[in-house]
Amino acid sequence: MNYLDLVRIIVTVPSAILGIMFLHFIVFSVIGIFKKKSYPETEEKKRYGIIIPARNEETVVAGLIESIRKNDYPQERVQIFVIAHNCSDRTAEVARGLGATVYEYDNPDENTMGYAFRYLFSQIERDFGTQTFDGFLLLNADNILDRNYLSRINDAFVYYGGECVVTSFRNSKNFGANLVSGLYGVYFAVGCRYESRGRTVAGCSTRVQGTGYLINSRLVRDGWPYVTLAEDWEFTADQIIRSNKIRYCDDAVFYDEQPTSLRIMWRQRVRWSRGHLIVFYTRIKDLLRGLFSKKTKNRGSLYDIFANVLPSTLFFLFLQILQLVLFLIAPLVDESLTLKEVLFGSGGSFFSSDGLLFTWLRSGAVSYVTLVFSAVLIFLLERKRIKKVSLPKKILVSLFWPLFLGIQFIIDVQALFSTHLGWKPIPHNDCTSFDALHAEEAAQAEIRTK
Repeated sequence: MNYLDLVRIIVTVPSAILGIMFLHFIVFSVIGIFKKKSYPETEEKKRYGIIIPARNEETVVAGLIESIRKNDYPQERVQIFVIAHNCSDRTAEVARGLGATVYEYDNPDENTMGYAFRYLFSQIERDFGTQTFDGFLLLNADNILDRNYLSRINDAFVYYGGECVVTSFRNSKNFGANLVSGLYGVYFAVGCRYESRGRTVAGCSTRVQGTGYLINSRLVRDGWPYVTLAEDWEFTADQIIRSNKIRYCDDAVFYDEQPTSLRIMWRQRVRWSRGHLIVFYTRIKDLLRGLFSKKTKNRGSLYDIFANVLPSTLFFLFLQILQLVLFLIAPLVDESLTLKEVLFGSGGSFFSSDGLLFTWLRSGAVSYVTLVFSAVLIFLLERKRIKKVSLPKKILVSLFWPLFLGIQFIIDVQALFSTHLGWKPIPHNDCTSFDALHAEEAAQAEIRTK
């Protein structure tokens, strides 16, 4: 065994272990492609508080409230709460004018969404009592609900006896706006179809993704403690640590406005990444303790979220950098080796199979083709739900999908060293209405009746 073989083993073994740790993701993806969990319709209509954090959202909050009011769910069983958080516009006035119960909270030092939730739940407890509601549905002000969203998520909530957190399908209301919004749309569709759907069918807890999830009111009986940059990841980790299940309802569909700017995309993803690291730092001990505890009943879900919160991109990047450094110093360790031979292989050609550069190129090409295929497959599988996106744009999004994921390595490195990130609002300007989203559906219904 020569020096280069030893280096390959040093890098390949931990890389293989890391890959094996994520093999179950492939299983969930395959299940999600072919199977879904459906819930029987129920006559039991739970009482829900709908939670809407809003920071300068006067442009879009009316669209969400309208979609709630037009849902096929008894309106007397729904109360809309809006928390106008550090607003400088007419968000509170617009929401009040549409019948929402509105609270205003101004504190520049407490500017994450989690602080808005914490303040709002404290006010609901004071004025109404959180236990007067069966559950709370957490949304974002730019969301719009499908017409049967509340009924479908209620079916799932009742099916699980109100004991499970229920998350839903996150579609995009501006999927076809440009390349950036299209990539975001695929990102959330992938999370729902390849991750959440398969996990729920397999009986494993899934995770919440920022918005569009329903919780039992008892979970906020003592307030909302999650106030970091990634309150959804914190919430997910804690629920699974406490053996509370998170399930997915594929038939409950809501629409979210995605960023259209590269600058905003980068800023948001660095914030997500930093929040992910915070969850890793703060929850890893509890996750490991639960994994090895004899009393643990949800070991599969614990392992899955453990794998999810690992900063795997940073580990993988470290291994590649280590390999490069060890290869570059190879001529110093073994005088029979030249730098050209190390980089280009024994044949001295770029396409030599044992050269470092060609090995990287080959791995990158396989990954690129696989990821493009996964995006194309999403467009095919979700063709009925991904609307108003032209074929050329679908092709462009699919071709750039690997790059969208690949830049995560750079984003994670930036997040690792960005210790003083603040939360900044994402501007929402898409005023797509409930009626506009359902215009095609209404037209088809009219044709069927003729």
